[in-house]
Formats: sequence, structure tokens, C-alpha cells
Amino acid sequence: MTYPPGPPYGSPSVGDAPSSEERTWALVSHIGCLVSAWFALGVLCPLLVLLLKSGSPFVRRHAVESLNFQITLLILIVVGVVISVVTLGLGLLVVIPVGGVVALLALIFLIIATARASSGEDYRYPFNIRFIS
Repeated sequence: MTYPPGPPYGSPSVGDAPSSEERTWALVSHIGCLVSAWFALGVLCPLLVLLLKSGSPFVRRHAVESLNFQITLLILIVVGVVISVVTLGLGLLVVIPVGGVVALLALIFLIIATARASSGEDYRYPFNIRFIS
């Protein structure tokens, strides 16, 4: 079974405008990652929102998108650690600068996604591996 392609980046939501509560939960699925990332659990917040509030298609789309982005970032972190260990620390000369750029881009994308969720729009992260649909 094939599914229709998702909405383009930044396109308005399909159907009725989301309620204030739906926009808030969609916002939490993105910005909550910053809070939970302090405990190395950036995946936890969008996963909880997905499990608790998946009745709303708007909230589900944002939670799934945020969860996929956090999984993508987790994979990048694991790859960086593996490269650093395999090269006996020499890979850190590349991993640290690239990691800084990735962290800055991730923060920018999180802020954009949060703003779009707050205004009731859909958002798709660029460079996101979509494991969950």
C-alpha cells in the first residue's frame, strides 16, 4: 500500500485549523526535546506526546516528525562516538567541529518547528530519516 506524500515544508495543515490545545501539544513535542536532552533522553518527549496525544492528527504529525528527528540525531551521535573510539581519539578532530555544526542546525530546526507548531502549521525537518510514519 502506498501512502500519499506528506505536505511540503511549512505548508498549512490539512483540514480544520488545530485547536489551541493541539498546537500546545505539537509545540511540546518539539521544544520538549531540549529539556529532555539535558538528561540524554531527547527521544523521550516526542515519544510520550505520541503515545499520550495521538488522537489528534495534527499532534501526531508533529510528534512523529520530532521523534524521527531525535532518532536521526541519536544515530549521528552514535556514529561520532564509534568513529572516535575506532580512531583512538584522532577522529575527534573531525567529530567535534562537525558535531558543533550539527548541534547548531538542530537547535535552529527545533526553534523553527516549535514556531510552526505554535502557529498551527505543519513542519518537516530537512535531513530527517523517517523511521516512523
